[in-house]
Amino acid sequence: QVQLVESGGGLVQAGGSLRLSCAGLGSIFGINEMGWYRQAPGKQRELVATVTTGGRTTYADSVKGRFTISRDTAKNTVSLQMNSAKPEDTAVYYCRVSTASYWYWGRGTQVTVSS
Repeated sequence: QVQLVESGGGLVQAGGSLRLSCAGLGSIFGINEMGWYRQAPGKQRELVATVTTGGRTTYADSVKGRFTISRDTAKNTVSLQMNSAKPEDTAVYYCRVSTASYWYWGRGTQVTVSS
């Protein structure tokens, strides 16, 4: 059974950094894209960043220049480095792994940025 597990969330002050990690990719075959999404209270889930198996990355405009997505193929993880955090980054962050026919989601990790 596929299980994606996020880690690294927590409380950080504005301007600080956090690194999120998602494990469990090794059990999924045919991955074509990995990504991070977030959902703040009362808002819809939104894309934060994605990376394809070919290495192409995309970022939401709100995080460009501050966040970096990366994949560690040896460890079968995908990470999100969050720098210069802002209070508006506060949300539950979810890992998503895509194949040609299915999306796999993790359960999320809470990130809170205090002002």
